[in-house]
Amino acid sequence: MMVQNNTRGIWLMVATTFVFAMQDGISRILAAEYNVLMVVMIRYWFFALFVIAIAARKPGGLRRVAASKAPLLQVFRGVLLALEICVMVLAFVLIGLIESHAVFACYPLLVAALSGPVLGEQVGWRRWAAIGVGFMGVLIILQPGGGIFQIEALVPFVSALMFAVYGLATRYAARHDNSATSFFYTGVVGGVVMSCIGIWFWEPMAPKDWLWMATLCVTGALGHWLLIKVYEVAEASAVQPFAYLQLVFAASLGFIAFNETLRTNVAIGAALVVAAGVFALLRARAKEKAAD
Repeated sequence: MMVQNNTRGIWLMVATTFVFAMQDGISRILAAEYNVLMVVMIRYWFFALFVIAIAARKPGGLRRVAASKAPLLQVFRGVLLALEICVMVLAFVLIGLIESHAVFACYPLLVAALSGPVLGEQVGWRRWAAIGVGFMGVLIILQPGGGIFQIEALVPFVSALMFAVYGLATRYAARHDNSATSFFYTGVVGGVVMSCIGIWFWEPMAPKDWLWMATLCVTGALGHWLLIKVYEVAEASAVQPFAYLQLVFAASLGFIAFNETLRTNVAIGAALVVAAGVFALLRARAKEKAAD
């Protein structure tokens, strides 16, 4: 059994968020030139091969890893995540990395809000207050009724909601299957569903763009491999707040590579969302320690 090392886990999480931010930037480059569904499909082909290779190395091999006690739930998770990625990549193209990630950062708050009715978990008034503050931040970012509201700004919110439901489904699946089985279904089901959809939108790609696609596939596999290592060496509650660094890295990439600007309302709203999310995570961690 691997010894817990939260400091190492935090640094691995920092590396993970950086890799995922770079992946998002490459996704934006490709999706601006080619159909989003095709881009995500090719990305999933590599990801599916990656999870199959990981599963084959586990004790008992593929057969044991694929043996799920809740197969329908696992299929639902895989389909939902694949579609969520399509929605988020579309958001990158429509409104850019900075604003997409600023809105998407609310997904932990959505998880907290939905964990009560969906999983039967108790959510105290402090976390409800944090959820309220976080959604105030989202409203500040979106500026509904402000005269410049764009319907496209709701796309990353839809993605965040889908990812929150995926996270809850993953937590529910953990009651029946281990993480290796869930990871296997995430990649394989996603690969199958995206092949069924994306193959109809195939477009010839320029040689230089195949290099971008290869880089996207590698960063995707690397990011997931790093994430596995994070949770192998550290407590989830200790490293989860550092996942918000993906917003920082993505915003920096938006500034440097895509000449995006950070509007004042987006900065203020994102700060509220992140602060509320970190507070909610810390409250959940304190509650878990008290229960122990």
